[in-house]
Amino acid sequence: MIDAMNTVRCHADPTDDVRRRPPAAGALTARLLRLALIIALAAACSAPLAEPPTPRQPAATATPPPDDKAKTTKAARDEIVRVARAHLGAPYVWGGASPAGFDCSGFVKYVYGRVGVSLPHGAVAQFKHGSSVLRAELKPGDVVFFDRLRHNGIYVGDGRFVHATQSGDVVKLSRLDDEWFRTRWVGARRLLGGA
Repeated sequence: MIDAMNTVRCHADPTDDVRRRPPAAGALTARLLRLALIIALAAACSAPLAEPPTPRQPAATATPPPDDKAKTTKAARDEIVRVARAHLGAPYVWGGASPAGFDCSGFVKYVYGRVGVSLPHGAVAQFKHGSSVLRAELKPGDVVFFDRLRHNGIYVGDGRFVHATQSGDVVKLSRLDDEWFRTRWVGARRLLGGA
């Protein structure tokens, strides 16, 4: 049966003359809260979106001419080598990515971060960045990978690279032609421009 308030009343006796009671205070409060929520959502949906922040405009020469860009890349490479060498002797710490202790990929992540290049932690993940480089075409600052992507370091020139080695050891300089590295070579990645 449906009463005068269009409320379905199950199992009601049609002769029942019970008057409908007003909703309890709690039910009324719940209805008002739902209504307020609906109104607030509708207002939020119809409000104009906030303007995105205006990016700060770089200096007038945002994209340097080719010669300046090459100098900028060269400066970044030199800074990578400088930072890498500055941490020679830092302790090896598994999972470390700070001067308090580095593992191999944490060292690469940290050094590149110092020149504004964000990298993930992990040699496999880092190998997915940049472009492939042949061993004969390495430039200082390139990242070198070994042992089925279980080790990496930063090439600093003259056939040498800086890397965080293993537990109990420190960040050190090694030669690419040392037997262990030569026989476990995987490849290299260039994360900075071609200069």
